[in-house]
Amino acid sequence: MAAGVPAASLLPEVVRQRLVAFAADALESLNGDRLPPGLRPVMSFAKQRRGRVAAAPILAALDDDDFRRRVAAQVRPDRTDLAAALDAGEPVAADPVDVAALAYLLRPPDWVTTLRTAVGAIDEGGSSGTEEAVSRMRHQVDRLRTELADVRAKHRDQTAALKADNAELRRSVAAERKQLKQAEQAVEAAARDQRRTVEAFERQSISVQSEQRRLRARVSELETQLLNHRQVDREQRGNETLRARLLLDTLVDAVQGLRQELALPPVVTLPADTVGHLSVDLDDAHAAGPRALGPEDPALLQQLISVPRAHLLVDGYNVTKLAWPAIPLDAQRSRLLRELAPIAARSGAEVTVVFDGAELEHQPRVTSPRGVRVRFSRPGITADEVLLDLLRVEPVGRPLVVVSSDGEVAAGATRAGARAVPSATLVQLMGRGSKPVGGGS
Repeated sequence: MAAGVPAASLLPEVVRQRLVAFAADALESLNGDRLPPGLRPVMSFAKQRRGRVAAAPILAALDDDDFRRRVAAQVRPDRTDLAAALDAGEPVAADPVDVAALAYLLRPPDWVTTLRTAVGAIDEGGSSGTEEAVSRMRHQVDRLRTELADVRAKHRDQTAALKADNAELRRSVAAERKQLKQAEQAVEAAARDQRRTVEAFERQSISVQSEQRRLRARVSELETQLLNHRQVDREQRGNETLRARLLLDTLVDAVQGLRQELALPPVVTLPADTVGHLSVDLDDAHAAGPRALGPEDPALLQQLISVPRAHLLVDGYNVTKLAWPAIPLDAQRSRLLRELAPIAARSGAEVTVVFDGAELEHQPRVTSPRGVRVRFSRPGITADEVLLDLLRVEPVGRPLVVVSSDGEVAAGATRAGARAVPSATLVQLMGRGSKPVGGGS
């Protein structure tokens, strides 16, 4: 602040209040990063509280010429006439408080003289303002005395009403006490009746307990008889089981002989054909049994699908995106089906490949090789759900192998009684080409 310029805090109180009001209104439009450090916490106050709570820091900030000029730029558009008169040095007929505050902010030519003139006008009007204030205070005192007399009269009326209510309440309490006494007498009479009822019930309870002891003895006797009957029944069922087992063995031998004699053809329609999703091909299967190998060994997969009537279910894109991620999806599908054909032929297993068609508008055209069934999931259904549907329709005990590296699919396959194999194992098995692994058929 330049030498000889009065500080904002030294101005009359009314001028300081007006300066604080101007600055508080202008804070909303100022850049918060350029505010004086003392005013930055003030920005968190509500707009109407800034003038009351933060008057001191605002006045101190107005001594900063840069902040004062930015506040003046915000105030000028709202008071253009007064600002123009001050810039021109013309006398103005306005509130001396506004003149003093605006002169301090705008600093027009000879603004210090203008400020002192306005402050002098404020001081001259102060004495007459004091008399007017005293007169107003007297009128307020007279008005308050009249209001006090009215309040006292209302208080007397309310007191009388409360006394009347109190008398009525006392009469009500006396009536309630009388009713309460009558109710207590009725409760005592009911309690006497209840005691007589309980005594009768206790006598009846003694009779019931005696009957219960007799029935328990009878139940014990019947339980002993039941144990004896069960022992006899078990011996009889043992003999019947032996006869039924002999009959079952005879029927199995007869069925096998009848199948050979009639040369029955193999089953064509399989459980997986009954699931209502898009399919392309169907084949049946024959093979040999598995042996224990490591879970990542392709020989284990070869032996699992070589079990008679085994069903191999493949999560299509899960395998192709691992084996050939750089080629288009249609090329991935064709190559997977081409690689699976010799595996199906060697093992004789039923092979079903499921591709995700949930986001496809139309089913892709696919030519599946012999022995490989192809399915696409319908819109809104994922390939994982189709795989689990295929597992659910299979009979309990059938050898099922699911190829997928998806954790949820593998877990669902295990719960359904199938063997889950990682996709990498099938990729390795396909990489062996036509070379047999572990004795495929």
